[in-house]
This record gives sequence, structure tokens and C-alpha cells, in this order.
Amino acid sequence: MHDLPRPQTDPVGFLRALFDVAVARAQPQRVMAAYLPQPPKGRTLVLGAGKAGGAMAAALDALWPQDAPISGLVVTRYGYVPPHLRALPGRIEVVEAAHPVPDAAGQGAARRMLELTHGLTADDLVIALISGGGSALLALPAPGLTLADKQTINRALLMSGATIAEMNCVRKHLSAIKGGRLAAACAPAPVVSLLISDVPGDDPAVIASGPTVPDPSTCVDALAVIDRYGIAVPPMVREGLRSGALETPKPGDAVFARNRVELIATPQQMLRAAADACAQSGMAAHILADDMEGESRDIALAHAAIARQVARHGQPFSKPCVMLSGGETTVTVARGAQAGRGGRGTEFLLAAALALQGEPGIWALAGDTDGIDGSEDNAGAWITPDTLARAAQRGLKPRALLDAHDAYGFFQGTGDLLVTGPTYTNVNDFRAMLVV
Repeated sequence: MHDLPRPQTDPVGFLRALFDVAVARAQPQRVMAAYLPQPPKGRTLVLGAGKAGGAMAAALDALWPQDAPISGLVVTRYGYVPPHLRALPGRIEVVEAAHPVPDAAGQGAARRMLELTHGLTADDLVIALISGGGSALLALPAPGLTLADKQTINRALLMSGATIAEMNCVRKHLSAIKGGRLAAACAPAPVVSLLISDVPGDDPAVIASGPTVPDPSTCVDALAVIDRYGIAVPPMVREGLRSGALETPKPGDAVFARNRVELIATPQQMLRAAADACAQSGMAAHILADDMEGESRDIALAHAAIARQVARHGQPFSKPCVMLSGGETTVTVARGAQAGRGGRGTEFLLAAALALQGEPGIWALAGDTDGIDGSEDNAGAWITPDTLARAAQRGLKPRALLDAHDAYGFFQGTGDLLVTGPTYTNVNDFRAMLVV
């Protein structure tokens, strides 16, 4: 039973509590036990990457039998090692690297993981702990590419407006470890992949660029993404994609025959948890979708229009109610433009505030469940019916800040930033609109 603040008297507190419920549902220690395999005859090697990597490693270490040998290496984002794991390291080594643009630490971790697979036998077991952010954290360029090449391409993809599936299609084909290559290196040992999904549709091949699962995308697909968004790549990349030299392991390949994939936390599950908490508190909740994609400001216009219809006409839902959605929206920065500070959630909210124009009775919160919206220190923010009025009193210009992609600056000015610190999980965007 969740004891939520009353939405009529504390709407912001109510929305913040829903965010906390959603994040709690995706915590590894809460969800992992049901998916663990039995210890093997041989040794158990743990490999992993992602923003939830530290918490996943701690949960596995605590749940795994103390008399069963287990060791390995997991890489997570800087600052995402849970405090208790820092104080008392477990049997699984956890290291930190950069996200969203990879660095040498991630490259070193990826190289060490491949080295750890040497000598594995069919009696051994590999447990892969994979979560969102793992694609940037496992930075091992394909032969002929440099880390600087990968960093440049990654930055361009992040600002292009490409979807996460499109970005990861390119990343897989330019990697020596992603796109199923890590699983191939583990053969003949079977691999059990425990995944926390941060992608629309929960496709294991997209989560962290699928290091342990077969890749259905092709070099042709990756080249099409590069051309679609005008991403500059070295000539050897273009030639490697054109010739198929950079192709990834595919479904049906023998190396995947004994492997198993388990989704232990997903966006739908975290939205369902928030909706159930609302129901327990007597508030109607409606999940619009768990896999929304598109420009953040466009998604905001659709949400705002539905909220207005509810507020004014009781359609398609009766008020009071909460509308929930997840997925991964995008923010496209025009080539050559100077981007401000912010992320998907804050851009969504600023666009929604402008669309709502102070409509009475509507509040909204949006945030990234990993605790970081974009590259600043906030998980997201919230808006209230008087957001624009308060902004005007402070001399803020919301339209100009939206056009400059500086939603962080706007909400920093209004004092409405949602700052949680690292959450040690990642099931991507959480959005909640309250109409009372």
C-alpha cells in the first residue's frame, strides 16, 4: 500500500511520489530473484554494463549462494555505484565510465570483459547484467576505428534526432563488443542475460546495443541511418558498412543456441506500478503508452491537448485523473546550433506549459528514471497552472528558452527542477499529467 499525498492539496508532492513508486518498481534488488539460473558445474562469470549495473551487481551478489563461486566485471556511469557497494565491495568488480559520450575508461572495461571470456567452457555460465546506458559504457571500437572516432559519431547521433533504435544500430556495427559480439566471445559457455529495458518496445537487441543477443539489423541499415541524419563518418566506416565487413552476429547463429534472455524490469511495469498506487489512493490513472517516441515538444502538444479535453469536457477521461506515459522522446538540435542545457523531460514540460497557457487544474511531472535528464544534475521537472506567470515575474522568456533547447535554465529559474541524484536503475522516461 502506497501512502501518496492528496492530489487536491499537494499535487506536486503527489506526482513526485508517483515518480518514486515507478523508480522503486525497477530496482534490481526487488525484481531479480525470480530470474536467476542455477549455479553451473563450473564457474560463473558476471559481465555487465549500464546505469543500473552497480545495483544489479550488488543484487546478484547478495542473492547468489555464498558457497557458489562467482566473479566478474560490470561497468556503470560515473557516480552510479550504490554507496553500500562502495563501502563494502562484493564478489563482482564494478568500475565507472562516461555516459552518454564514451571515454577511455569504458574502452578499458570493454577490453577487460573480452579478456575475461578467454578459457570459458561448456560447464561454465555467464550472467550478463545489461541496462540502459550500456551502449556508451561499452566503448570498444571496431578494428580500424579510434575512440575519438566513436566519440565524434556518438555526439552527432545524440544531437541528430535519431531514435534510440537507430542510434544503437550504428553503434553495434562500429563496435568490437556490442551487437551480439560479447556473447560470441563467451562461447561455448551459455549466457543468461538479465535486462532492464530503457527502450520503446523492450527489444533486447536494442537495449545497450545488445552485446549478448543476436543482431537482426544489418550494415545496410546502419549506413541508411548515417545517411538519413547526415552523420559524418571516416571513409573506412562507410566502406566497412558497404562491404559488410562490419556485420554483426545474427539470429540463428550457433553461439546463441544455449543462451537465455530475461527482461526483469520494463517501462510498462513501472507505469503499472504508478497506476496501481493511484488506484490504491482512490485516483483514476490511465496509461497512454509505454513506448512513445518522437520530438519531445510534439509529444508535449499531444499530452497537453488531451489534458485540456479532460479538464474542459471530461473526455476521454473523467477528472480527477492521472495520465501516465513512458518511452524515449528525442530533442533535435539544428546542425551548427548552440544547444542550451536540458533534456527530453524538461523540453517536454516547457513545451507543455506553453501549450497549456495556465489552464486551471493541470499539473505535470516528467523525468528520466535514471535520475539524469540530459547532461545536467536533474532527473526532470514539473509544471503547475501558474508556471508561466511565475516565469514572467522572474523575467524568463519561455519561448526563447525552448527554441534554444535551454529548458534546464527555465526550470532552474522557476525553482521547479526535479533533482533525485542517481537512482541506480533505468526504465527511461516517466511522464504524469494530473487533472483535478
